[in-house]
Order: sequence, then C-alpha cells, then structure tokens
Amino acid sequence: MIKIAIYGKGGIGKSTTASNLSAALSRLGHKVMQIGCDPKSDSTKTLMGGVRIPTVLDRIREKGATGVALEDIVFTGFNGILCVEAGGPTPGIGCAGRGIITAFEKLEELGAYDAYRPDVVFYDVLGDVVCGGFAMPIRGGYADRVLIVTSGEMMALYAASNIVSAVNNFGKRGYAGVAGLILNSRNVADEQALVEKAASEMGTRVLYTVPRDGAVQAAEAQGKTVVEALPDSAMASRYRELAQKVMEVCS
Repeated sequence: MIKIAIYGKGGIGKSTTASNLSAALSRLGHKVMQIGCDPKSDSTKTLMGGVRIPTVLDRIREKGATGVALEDIVFTGFNGILCVEAGGPTPGIGCAGRGIITAFEKLEELGAYDAYRPDVVFYDVLGDVVCGGFAMPIRGGYADRVLIVTSGEMMALYAASNIVSAVNNFGKRGYAGVAGLILNSRNVADEQALVEKAASEMGTRVLYTVPRDGAVQAAEAQGKTVVEALPDSAMASRYRELAQKVMEVCS
C-alpha cells in the first residue's frame, strides 16, 4: 500500500488534482482510496458524481463515537474508488485540525485499511496552515510521501515552502518525505521557470506541470473528473501521465 499526502494552498486546485489522480490510477488498474482532510468536505465530490458524502465527523455527531461503522463513512465512487471525508467542526466552534485527528483515529479503530486493502491511499490536505491536525498525515506516520500542488503565484509558493519546512522537520523523525511539486498552471508570467527556481530553493523538484485547460471546468460542471467525463481529451491524457509519474517516484 502506497500512502501519499497531497498538500497545497486552499483554492490551488489540490482536490481537482487529487481526484483526477485517483481516477487515472483506478483506470490503470489500481484500487484507490481518497481521504479528504479539509473542513469544506469537497475533496471527493467529483468522484461521487457531484454529490457530497457524509463526513466522519457528521457520522460521529449523529451516531456517537461507538455507533459508527465503516459503511457509514467509506463510500464507493467512480470506478470503485473508496471515498472518505474527514469533515470539520460546527462553523465557529471547535478546531478543524482536531477534527482531522478524530477522523483518522476512527478509520484506524475500525480497521479501514485492512478491510479494504487499497493499493494507493491519497490524503488530500489543506496546506494554508500546517498545525498539528493538518500535519496528521505526516506527523502520524500515515503517509509515506508528500506531493505539493502549487502555481507560480506568490502565496501558493509561500504555502508550498511552509509545507516543505514542516515535512522536513517531521522527516527527521523518520516520517514522510517530499516527493516533489506539481505545478498546476495559472498562466503566470514565466511560471515554469519561477516554480523550478522556487523548487530548487526548497530542496525539491517539479515533478509535473498540469496546463490550464477549460476541460477541468467542463468536467466539474458535470460533477465529474476529467478522466471520467472527457477520457479522450488531452487533459485526461495529462492526468494519466501524472499518475504514472507519481507511481514511479512514490513506489
């Protein structure tokens, strides 16, 4: 089982990248689980036909900590992809990071990984803040490798740098290491060169560049990934190439 945490600034296209990666890997014959670790709980939406699934924290609130079963929190989406959303606290009350910790502990308690035995697990994690909860996939030893989605925009690169620093700190304790950056292009001037330079300064590399393409929005309007909605498009081909690259560097 390969366990990969995907981090990135909010709004950078992290969930889009993660979901298309999951879809592409499932098409390549892998059993994939995607766990959304963002209070917005929309990581797996395009894998579930545009429908938001109940979150782990929702179920715990409804049924109590001891009343939740795996089938209450793990849902099967496109091409057999296993979808989970950690969820968040009631808005304005509680800590979102703590919610992620609670969700991870519940999945472990219920033996989710042994029960489903996925080949690849993606943790899709908000990366604006790297507090204890949002760092759970790396500091808790869940993930083996970390991918960071960025663009050439200053705040996206700033967030990426913070994430690399956090991962490096945990890496000293034998936890996950950074596999590289995924450039999700925003058509910033000299973007490729800018991100390549930033990656070098962070001590990592750009694994792959995903071009800006209207196919993403067209697919999401259908509540689907590009890989599902437009399988013959150039963009779907790009995500398949990215999936192969990810498996190459993370296996």
